Amino acid sequence: MIEKKIYRGFRDVEEEYFRNHPKEIAPYIAEIFHDYAEDGNSAVLLASLRVIAKVKGITTLATATGMTRQGVQHALSSKGNPRFDNVNAIMRALGYRLAPEPIEN
Repeated sequence: MIEKKIYRGFRDVEEEYFRNHPKEIAPYIAEIFHDYAEDGNSAVLLASLRVIAKVKGITTLATATGMTRQGVQHALSSKGNPRFDNVNAIMRALGYRLAPEPIEN
């Protein structure tokens, strides 16, 4: 009988990486927002933020934002359409702020 292998998904590997390398979170967040500014792909941005939220703890973020656990998960889901104030609250709970940056010509 052939043994069936179970492979982890990319997001699981990514989450484990950031748990083991928390100093890499800040440059990663900068990069995902830079990419979002270039391509406007909110699904990718939210998926990446969801990974960081899992690393930091969804319940912890929910408490810090005043949102429910399900509210945080929905805001960061691929089907979510989070309000700006929710994204701002989540970013603040992660220890970041949203700040404008001039576009280089």
